[in-house]
Amino acid sequence: MIINCQTISKSFGAHQLFTNISISFYTNERLGLIGPNGSGKSTLLKILAGQDTPDSGKIISRKGLQVVYLAQDDTFQPGQTVEMVLQEAIADDPDEASRHGRINIVLGQTQLADGRQKVADLSGGWRKRLAIARALIRRPDLLLLDEPTNHLDIQGILWLEKILASPPFAFILISHDRAFLENTTSRIVELNRCYPEGYFRVNGTYSRFLEERESFLDSQSQRQSVLSNKVRRETEWLRRGPKARTTKARFRIDKAYELQSELNAVRGMNAANRQVKIDFDATGRKTRKLLEASGLAKSMEGRPLFTDLSFVLTPGSRLGLMGVNGSGKSTLINILAGSLPPDSGEIVLADGVRIVLFDQKREQINQEETLRQSLSPAGDTVVYRGSPIHIVGWAKRFLFQPDQLDQPVSRLSGGEQARILIARLILQQADILLLDEPGNDLDIPSLAVLEESLIDFPGAVVLVSHDRYFLDNVTTKILGFNGQGATALYEDFDQWLQDQNQQTAPARKKTAAREKPLKAGEAKLTYGERLELAAIEEKILAAEEELEHCRQQLADPAVAGNAGELARWCALLQPAQEKVDQLYARWQDLESRI
Repeated sequence: MIINCQTISKSFGAHQLFTNISISFYTNERLGLIGPNGSGKSTLLKILAGQDTPDSGKIISRKGLQVVYLAQDDTFQPGQTVEMVLQEAIADDPDEASRHGRINIVLGQTQLADGRQKVADLSGGWRKRLAIARALIRRPDLLLLDEPTNHLDIQGILWLEKILASPPFAFILISHDRAFLENTTSRIVELNRCYPEGYFRVNGTYSRFLEERESFLDSQSQRQSVLSNKVRRETEWLRRGPKARTTKARFRIDKAYELQSELNAVRGMNAANRQVKIDFDATGRKTRKLLEASGLAKSMEGRPLFTDLSFVLTPGSRLGLMGVNGSGKSTLINILAGSLPPDSGEIVLADGVRIVLFDQKREQINQEETLRQSLSPAGDTVVYRGSPIHIVGWAKRFLFQPDQLDQPVSRLSGGEQARILIARLILQQADILLLDEPGNDLDIPSLAVLEESLIDFPGAVVLVSHDRYFLDNVTTKILGFNGQGATALYEDFDQWLQDQNQQTAPARKKTAAREKPLKAGEAKLTYGERLELAAIEEKILAAEEELEHCRQQLADPAVAGNAGELARWCALLQPAQEKVDQLYARWQDLESRI
C-alpha cells in the first residue's frame, strides 16, 4: 500500500463532493478514476498530491513516496525552452551528467526532438507532451494524471498509451476517453453518490467495470422495489394504530421506521444516478441530398490542408473527421458552417437547409452571463419542439440545480459549460449538425447519452473527436486527413489507423540541401571540400537515422524497464546527437563558402 485515505470528506460551500470516503492505493497501481462532473475527481487527485486538504479524515502515505501531479492545464514560465523546463524539474539532482542523461532519455520517450525549442512555439499537443515529460523526468513512484489526453491528437494519445503500458511507477488517471481507459488501466474507481460507500471499484478493465456496475445498479434498483413493497405493508399496519404494549409490537414499529429510512437512502442513491437528457430537434426534411461539396481546397500559410475534396451529406450520414492537430478538421467544419470560405471548390446546400454548429472553443458562451441568462436569454421559459418549458425544468434536464441558476458561467466547470452549449443547440431545429470536439469535458454518462442522441438524429452529422470509442459508436464513415493536403475515406477508425501506420513506416528523411549543382568556377572550396560537400547529405541521413533509432529504443517500455539496456542506449544517444549537430554545422560552413 502506498496511500491510504481514511474517511475523508470534501465540500465547496454547500456543495458536498464526497463524504467519508475510505480507499487505498497500491504499488503498481494502474487506476482509472471516473465519475460525473462535480463528483470531486480532480479534487481527490489534488488531495492525494498534497495540493489540497480534506475537510475531515486522514491521508497516510508511504514514507519517502515520490508523488508527481500532472494538472489539466499546462503552465510554463515565459521565455522557457524545452530543455529549461526539464532542467528546472530536476534541479535538485546535483550530478550534471545525471541530469543530462535524464533529459536525453525523456526527450527520446516523448519524441521532443529539439531541447532548444521555445515552449511558446509549441502547439497545444506538444505542450502537453512537454508537461508529461516534466512529470516523467522526476521519476515518480506515483504519477497522478488529470485528463492527460486533453490537447493530444490521436497519435499523441496512442503514444501515451505506450508510455503507460508497463511503466516503472504506479499511476492514477482521470479520463473520459473510454478507449484510453480500456487500454491503460487495470482497476476502475467511480466516485458517485449513487453508491453506498460513495464510490464503486472494480479490478479489471473498463469494459469489466461496466458489466459489474450495471449488475450492481440493477440489484440496487430491485432493492428499492422490494423495500417499497415492505414499507407499503408496514405503513398500512401503522395506520391501524397498533399499541406498543409488547416487545414484538415495539420491535415491528421500530423496524417499520428503519425500513422507511433505508428506502429513502436507496431512493436518494438511485436518484443520484440521473443522466442528462439530450435529444436534438430535426426538421424532418425528406431531401435526398442535404449538402454536396465539390473540389474543396484550403491552405493555411502556404501549407495545403486538403485539395479536391468532394462528398455528399444525406439524411442519416454520420461522418467522422480524423487526423493530427492542424491537419484541417476544424477548418473544414468552419467551411461547411459558412464562416470560412474555401480557396476553391463549392458547397451546394438544399433549399432552406438548417445547420447547427458546436464550436470546441465555446465562443458562443458569454462567461459574464449567469447560467439562467445563458440557458434562456429571452426570459424564464424556453420553447422546445413547440412547447414552453420553465427554466428550472430545462436546467434540471441538463443536471443543473435551481440554486445554480444565478451563478456566473465563468464559475462552472468545463463539463457544465459543455452542457450549456448542448442545451442551447438542441433548441434549434437542424438538418445538419457540425460538432467540433463535443465530448470535451463531458463525463462518461453524458457522453453515452450524446452518442445515443446523435445515432437517433435523422439528419446528417459531421463530427470531430479524438475519442475513438465515441467515433466508432456514432460514425458510419471516417474522413482522414494526412496533414499534407491528402484526404481519404475509411470504414472505421481501425482502418484509418492501419493506413496511418503503413504511411509512417520508417522512411528516409529528406534534408534541405540545395539542388544547385556545383560549378568549379564559382566554388571557393578546395577540391577535397567539394567532394566532402557532395557526400555530406548522405552522412546526415545516416546520422539522423541512427539518432532516431536511439530515441525509439529509449521510448520502448521494455528498454525503460531494463536498467542495463537503458544505460546503454542513454550512452549512445548523446554521441549520436552530437554527430548530427556537427554534420549540420559542417554542411552550413561549406555551403556558406560556395
